Amino acid sequence: MESQPQPQPQPQPQPRRPRGFAATAAAAAASVSPTGAPSGSAGASTASSGKGKREREKEKERTKLRERHRRAITSRMLAGLRQYGNFPLPARADMNDVLAALAREAGWTVEPDGTTYRHSPPPQHQQHLGAFSVRSGESPLSATSLKNCSVKATLDCQQPVVRIDGSLSPASLDSVVIAERDTRSEKYPSTSPINSVECLEADQLIQDVHSTEHDNDFTGTQYVPVYVKLSTGVINNFCQLADPDDVRQELSYMNSLNVDGVIVDCWWGIVECWNPQKYVWSGYRELFNYIREFKMKIQVVMAFHEYGRTDSADVLISLPNWILEIGKENQDIFFTDREGRRTTEFLSWGIDKERVLNGRTGVEVYFDFMRSFRTEFDDLFAEGLISAVEIGLGPSGELRYPSFSERMGWRYPGIGEFQCYDKYLQQHLREAAKLRGHSFWARGPDNAGHYNSRPHETGFFCERGDYDSYYGRFFLHWYAQALMDHADTVLSLANLAFEETKIIVKIPAVYWWYKTSSHAAELTAGYNNPTNQDGYSPVFEVLKKHSVTVKFVCYGLQICSYENDEAFADPEGLSWQVLNSAWDRGLKVAGENTLSCYDREGCLRIIETAKPRNDPDRRHFSFFVYQQPSPLVQGVICLPDLDYFIKCMHGDITGDLVP
Repeated sequence: MESQPQPQPQPQPQPRRPRGFAATAAAAAASVSPTGAPSGSAGASTASSGKGKREREKEKERTKLRERHRRAITSRMLAGLRQYGNFPLPARADMNDVLAALAREAGWTVEPDGTTYRHSPPPQHQQHLGAFSVRSGESPLSATSLKNCSVKATLDCQQPVVRIDGSLSPASLDSVVIAERDTRSEKYPSTSPINSVECLEADQLIQDVHSTEHDNDFTGTQYVPVYVKLSTGVINNFCQLADPDDVRQELSYMNSLNVDGVIVDCWWGIVECWNPQKYVWSGYRELFNYIREFKMKIQVVMAFHEYGRTDSADVLISLPNWILEIGKENQDIFFTDREGRRTTEFLSWGIDKERVLNGRTGVEVYFDFMRSFRTEFDDLFAEGLISAVEIGLGPSGELRYPSFSERMGWRYPGIGEFQCYDKYLQQHLREAAKLRGHSFWARGPDNAGHYNSRPHETGFFCERGDYDSYYGRFFLHWYAQALMDHADTVLSLANLAFEETKIIVKIPAVYWWYKTSSHAAELTAGYNNPTNQDGYSPVFEVLKKHSVTVKFVCYGLQICSYENDEAFADPEGLSWQVLNSAWDRGLKVAGENTLSCYDREGCLRIIETAKPRNDPDRRHFSFFVYQQPSPLVQGVICLPDLDYFIKCMHGDITGDLVP
């Protein structure tokens, strides 16, 4: 009888090591003795665990700092490169857009569904360069080759395997990083056409091109009119011309510089100061008569905001007194922060359609003021002396919320606070939340910090913070939509009051924290512009409907490295996004300088921004506004040579400014 084979013993499965919450529970159980007291070794284990947790937290913080540093470096590098590229990338390009643009640059065809192919194979002598070689129809001295050649050494002249698109949107730089191969560490065959003598000739050509570009010669470039803004105190609080002799001297000096025109603020708080619908224009009539003598154009600003309630201001222009009297009884007509503090810089947009101003709504008050101005100065409109009207849509005349109020203690680079806690805006928020089906969303964020917080210090604006949650996206959309609705309503009435007159809207330059993912300062100002969303396009769509000219502040001054690192600021990146977004929608764009003084390079940067020479569509500013704190004839001019600056803007002379 055959013996039966003995069954082999089955290997026992190894117990899995508990992880996560299970590991925590197992450790806690092991640390307790049967009597319920922790053992000596368990006590040591607990201390070790606490120390390990602290080390992990420190490592997390170090990792965050390294990541921020990496993003800042990447942003700075690509911001310097983007001005030399002309790839047709959208403002919010992602990795697919970048790869598609690089493939098309190399001669490939990329379909909308991602299908990529080439119509004909590349020439045999170029195949070793791969997909990113020179196109098969171009010579070795094509634009692509010229961009990638260098005069330093033969190895420096090699073309990188991957090239970064220079026109990539700064907003996408945080999420897109493409590494180049280090050409110095690799050995390429000496027969490569890029290492040939032809490449050295290309280097000489590109040097000649760069030397021409950096001659700062603006002769024959587009004519950009230059307007100078008159100082704020030219009209006093009684609507009288403060000093006629100084005004005449100022205008005479401007005329000698061939200035195209002047900017005049028409203050609501002066003209309609004491009683509703009682307008006093006498001081402005006298001022306009002086300007008429010098045959200069006038752009007027409908200034519905407060001015000068800061420590550095020497002039104070408040809202009309009768408005402030109403505000004493009903403080909700003003913007309000989370702690209930009111700012009198501008009326809340919540009362745009509420009859709380002696029987009138907010927009009716604005319209009556604009219509009164149009009627009073009808003769100047008929002559063409008044060429444009700027509509003040918020604090400082800019389309934004008063989220950076110095009276509330804000200091740069604080993120600011949301301004939506008056009862009228809160009612609108409740209606929007109810319409969405989530009534419990009818509240402002409770973890958004305070005026001087940094994004990483808050739960709302930090990396992967609540700003990108379902509630956060709902709230930020509503907050930005309220801003756009205000602009839409007021501009409709402005076009009715100033028909056939150019309308201008000023867009703020909120450039700090632009290199972070949330763009916190822009969010509190009303622009829903985090890295995963374009917050300026919807605003410009509204402005396009009213055919307005967009005016944007130009930062010719370089942000110092410390400030840049501290606030993750990127004024050039913001300018790139705003200007291109407006131009892409067919809007006219104008510029204005800050009140800071500029060096020679700053002047040239402003001119380059006003009429960029590398723009294939030759887009440029429709005009430029020069402003400074004091009158030209009394103070230190903020530009080293205003005469040369104006001539460069006019395209009459080179940009080599004299010291």
